[in-house]
Amino acid sequence: MAATADDTAQHTDPPASSPPRARRRTGPVAMVVGFFGELLITAGLVLGLFVVYSLWWTNVVADRAADRQADKVRDSWARESDDGGGGSGGPASYDSKNGIGFLYVPAMTGDQILVEKGTSMKVLNDGVAGYYTDPVKATLPTSGEKGNFSLAAHRDGHGAKFHGIHRIEKGDPIVFETKDTWYVYKTYAILPETSKYNVDVLGKIPKGSGRTKAGHYITLTTCTPVYTSKYRYIVWGELVRTEKVDENRTPPRELR
Repeated sequence: MAATADDTAQHTDPPASSPPRARRRTGPVAMVVGFFGELLITAGLVLGLFVVYSLWWTNVVADRAADRQADKVRDSWARESDDGGGGSGGPASYDSKNGIGFLYVPAMTGDQILVEKGTSMKVLNDGVAGYYTDPVKATLPTSGEKGNFSLAAHRDGHGAKFHGIHRIEKGDPIVFETKDTWYVYKTYAILPETSKYNVDVLGKIPKGSGRTKAGHYITLTTCTPVYTSKYRYIVWGELVRTEKVDENRTPPRELR
């Protein structure tokens, strides 16, 4: 006789339950490895945030500060022009604590670069270029004297105004704008690497540039290689002409 469903149910033994597994205890070595692994992950995140801050956020902050200062300079120039010079003449503009003018280097950047007095971190961190007052004092082009208008700016972070300095080639224009005059320079020599202590490149007759006589020079300096400050990158230019600023502030042909 065939077994019924009831008979099958009565004679089938329930499956034996699996015994509970014993929990594996973490050994001291595994605990230490796990702890240091978490530390490394945390350190990596912190380092990543620091890199973002240094190479991106400081640029944002510096550019904002530079834009504010640039607006102050141009507003000051406009007021002086409206006042007919304010009775003080051009030199008053060059003593402005907000900046003395604007640098343009088309091969390096399409932006204007505000130029201020000094090359300290406090000055350069605001996203500007600064002219040297120490260890060798720069000769301002507005003085009319022969000498070297030597400038510095950051290559990375804090505006990174000279980041593309390696794109400059011999013959490229470098233009400096003041309230009344455009100063047009032509790049004549480049030194891709030199010691940070080589101050001779800032001299009135810059050593290593190939020039041996006094003239109207401009020198751009910044750190190299990229993302380090081990050496200095140098670009030299020589004044080829000046142009008076017209009422529309029409730029020289090198900037059009």
